[in-house]
Amino acid sequence: MKIRIKGNSVRFRLTQSEVKQLSETGSVMETTEFEQTTFVYEVQLEPTITELQASFFENTIIMKVPKDMGIHWFDSDTVGFENRVVLTNGNQLHLLLEKDFTCLENTSEDQSDNYPNPKLQC
Repeated sequence: MKIRIKGNSVRFRLTQSEVKQLSETGSVMETTEFEQTTFVYEVQLEPTITELQASFFENTIIMKVPKDMGIHWFDSDTVGFENRVVLTNGNQLHLLLEKDFTCLENTSEDQSDNYPNPKLQC
């Protein structure tokens, strides 16, 4: 799982096996260790919501996906989900959850579990 954060935008990208795990078990989690703490990022299926939501607490970002959408995501052609959450201060938090496609250019990153890039198909 990869995350990209820029300003008030958070994007998660999941490999095929991670999307399958999310669909089957209801969650997928990754950690990044630092000297003093561990940063956790997780995607969870949530039965009580209708749009993407996110929270940040105790060094953990949790992106919540409506369960009705997430349990069928692995078997569908849906690339991802998006939502703009209006915060209590009036600002917006842009959330994006996507399937991770292989890069079009060479990279040293292991992409063996990524989805085939649709731009490579004739």
